[in-house]
Amino acid sequence: MSDRDTSAGGGTGQLAAPLDAIDRLIVDELVADGRLSIRALAEKVHISRANAYARVERLTTAGVITGFTATVDPLKIGLATSAYVMLNLRQSSWRVLRERLQAIPEVRHVALVGGDFDAILLVRAADNAGLRRVVFDELQAVPEVLSTRTALVFEDLGTP
Repeated sequence: MSDRDTSAGGGTGQLAAPLDAIDRLIVDELVADGRLSIRALAEKVHISRANAYARVERLTTAGVITGFTATVDPLKIGLATSAYVMLNLRQSSWRVLRERLQAIPEVRHVALVGGDFDAILLVRAADNAGLRRVVFDELQAVPEVLSTRTALVFEDLGTP
């Protein structure tokens, strides 16, 4: 799944495909190491290479596996400032706004949520000035954004 995906289900609105125990093992192994070869995958889950290849192909076609990505350390690529930015939005503006939010390079994850806020964004910037620019100049300038609240990240325990 892309780090800029907007929903847990990949945005399709479809129900999950039925997965058996082997499918779940395959998914777990590929989440842990997306570069795993089909041969190594087959060995880890104790199936033939042909079966592993067919299952990965089926899981990909069914949308269970939506892609393969590299996980990077934000600090090592110059993104020293991270924050979660919570947005209150005009009702019914989500469909229009989602593409605009995803077009901002510093916005790494967008989630529509229930509760006190309508959306939560993970923003990664080079420094505080970059974060300030995103929040004040880009997000707060959008007419559909009614208010924002920013929570700085002091330490990442994972890398979404």
